[in-house]
Amino acid sequence: MSTYQLYQELTQRAADFRNAAAVLEWDQETYMPVNGYAARGRQLASLSAQAHELLTSAAYEHTLAQLRHENTLTWEQAENVRLSIEDLEKNKKLPPSFVAELSKASSSALAAWIEARKKNDYQIFAPELQKMVGLKKEQAARYGYVAHPYDALLDDYEKGATVALLDPIFQRIRTALPPLLEAISKAQQVSDRFLRQHFEKKDQFQFSLDVLQAMGYDFAAGRQDYSEHPFTTSFSPQDVRITTRVDEQDFCSLFFSSIHEGGHALYEQGLPLSQEGLPLCSATSLAIHESQSRLWENCIGRGKEFWTHFYKPLQARFPTQLKDISLDTFYAGINKVYPSLIRTEADEISYHFHVLIRYEIEKELLEEQITATDLPRIWAEKYQHYLGITPTDDVHGILQDVHWAHGSFGYFPTYSLGSFYAVQFWQKAKQDIQGLNHQIGSGDFRQLLAWLRQHIHQHGRRYRSEALCTRITQEPLQVEHFLNYAWEKYQHIYGITR
Repeated sequence: MSTYQLYQELTQRAADFRNAAAVLEWDQETYMPVNGYAARGRQLASLSAQAHELLTSAAYEHTLAQLRHENTLTWEQAENVRLSIEDLEKNKKLPPSFVAELSKASSSALAAWIEARKKNDYQIFAPELQKMVGLKKEQAARYGYVAHPYDALLDDYEKGATVALLDPIFQRIRTALPPLLEAISKAQQVSDRFLRQHFEKKDQFQFSLDVLQAMGYDFAAGRQDYSEHPFTTSFSPQDVRITTRVDEQDFCSLFFSSIHEGGHALYEQGLPLSQEGLPLCSATSLAIHESQSRLWENCIGRGKEFWTHFYKPLQARFPTQLKDISLDTFYAGINKVYPSLIRTEADEISYHFHVLIRYEIEKELLEEQITATDLPRIWAEKYQHYLGITPTDDVHGILQDVHWAHGSFGYFPTYSLGSFYAVQFWQKAKQDIQGLNHQIGSGDFRQLLAWLRQHIHQHGRRYRSEALCTRITQEPLQVEHFLNYAWEKYQHIYGITR
């Protein structure tokens, strides 16, 4: 066995542990009985510790040291080794005991979050969240950072991202989006009342399956189920699963969750199978991952061309609810802009204030300016300040996201970054693919998916986000592309001028 083959065997074995844990996490959020949480936490901690120990072992480190200067490797092999060395140097900073503690805390926090949502009582979750904040501060300290503890946690999701990078982006959003929101607020509001009728659960679900199949989602390598919070999980490019949630009085809830997660899943199914279990068979970053879901959800799924094809099948499935609703009325309705409480159901403009609020709170928690006990009050104050609304209860406020229960601090900013990347990629795809709008209007996504496979999916982790963006669009991320896209789109819907 060559040194590279030994490295590959060790790395893929660790991936097997992580993927086994991912299966248990998927089950935990879909079908597991409530009494299973305690045992499941222990099981997940054991698998996480096994993977971590393997990837920080002396044998693994020695193998990588031998490969570091090996000059006979292919470029794929060399990239895998480079990325694994990068991961090793980071993983060694977290001892297995801490990884197990973090996993147990996450499982306990998730159980508390679910119980708190059921009882609409944040105080059930607050102690677990405060414990998680303490662990994340410890994790940041173990990783090390120069300017801000948040930088160390951001790096888990978006390599190279820092507070110094993000603050100017969000400052631009703070100043650039309010004029658009103000112009829309003064225009005649579009109606979306027709979207808030009774839409049978099974019919909504089947329609979403039809759309996912048209997008190119491979159901022989995936499935869709229900969960409290929609998510995508991948055990290999041959097994990528998504979940959605349903509200029978709101058509948009299930459909746009489904198409959003479908975008994530297409990315995972498009990663290079030949590199399974190795770094090159994983996504560039969460922001690039989010660019794929937001491109499908917003640029395509909320676009006029998409519904030119899919609106008639939707009317056929819901004839009573939509028989008197024109395509133009439907298109305007699904793009209605108004302040709302739920991030995942927010319009694509005000959405970024939802992200900004979470970004500010996470930084303040890590800076010890606030504690978990303070959050309902602070949450309400920030929603009133940025969106002019106040949560009606904990479920529609501080308890709406599962991320903090998982310990995912530093995750939220990638949602906005992903939306900005999505628009930049979308504009480039329309330049490169002749007649793309017409293809989408015919329900044909084959060339678009092939373009995404070629330019994004196949590369895995080979490039960081900014390098990948520059490679595709010949420039790094530019928020102005999103701002121009937003003004152009909503000028037509609301009849406003810039």
